[in-house]
Amino acid sequence: MKIIKLILAITFAAALSIIFFHQTLISSVLLPQYIAWAEKTEILGRQIGEPLDQKHLAIAKEIGIQSPEKVRIVYVDEVPFPHDNFALKTLGEALGFVGEGIINNAQVFGYSIYVRHGFELTTPKLAHELVHVLQIERSSLSAIVTQHFSDLAEYGYDNSPLEVEAFKANEIYKDR
Repeated sequence: MKIIKLILAITFAAALSIIFFHQTLISSVLLPQYIAWAEKTEILGRQIGEPLDQKHLAIAKEIGIQSPEKVRIVYVDEVPFPHDNFALKTLGEALGFVGEGIINNAQVFGYSIYVRHGFELTTPKLAHELVHVLQIERSSLSAIVTQHFSDLAEYGYDNSPLEVEAFKANEIYKDR
């Protein structure tokens, strides 16, 4: 009986160590790599992207973005992700960002909104992305990326608090 308790205690300790190591690895190694990559992606997007037209500038202001003139839309064949970094690719697959059968239609990096060619960026969908711009503007790209990764792991995409807030904009702007 003592041996079984000892084995269970060792197994439990090992499981806790793996969980702690996994969280530490993600927060101290992988997230900083992803954030650095995302910041470069945002800078590039602001250089090559298209500014919002007057109608969409008005929506960005309505949503509460303080600097809507900085927002740029970048049309791409594939929404960027650091596929060349094996660890980040593995993390992205685990969180559902990339992988077999996953098509990312749009993603915000600071003031840059990357949109996949062929994805119809309707007013409600743009409003959704603009809420993500607002979330980053209220905080920082680094803080929002960190929260989003954590939320995805805990709640999944549809129930992630950042996504729930953005989905409200889809409803508000559905008839525009």
